[in-house]
Amino acid sequence: MKWITREKAKVDRIACPWVIKRFVDPQAEFLFVPKEKVLEVAKSKNATPFDTPGAELMHYEENGEERVSFDAVIRKYGLKDPALLELAKIVRGADARIPDRPHESAGLEAAALGFRAIAKDDFENMKLQFPFYDAMYGYCQQRLKEGTKLEHAV
Repeated sequence: MKWITREKAKVDRIACPWVIKRFVDPQAEFLFVPKEKVLEVAKSKNATPFDTPGAELMHYEENGEERVSFDAVIRKYGLKDPALLELAKIVRGADARIPDRPHESAGLEAAALGFRAIAKDDFENMKLQFPFYDAMYGYCQQRLKEGTKLEHAV
């Protein structure tokens, strides 16, 4: 299946391809295009748009708090993995201004900006960041195994 989003990805637009590849569609192909072209190219290429205005898989509000496209993917595909839900909190805190964002969110945001700065394009950015997301997911699994929760910034 093809998936499409805006070019020059940082947090959510790399986190979404990671969760899609790992938990939804291992054969997924991704397209990155200028923001004004996403929905048009999605139709012509029969691709599922995400993290762009007008897409189903986009930021939304739940219980008065912003949720990001990573959350939308988790919700749409009914993903229940507890470590993935913990990772979603970190992604949300890195991509949206939410109260009580986990400390780890600042590190994720900084890493995402750094990877974007050193990658030659969005495909290289995904290649560089996927192992980082694998590590963050492993970190969340370990925290849950130890019974420790994410701490929130004050």
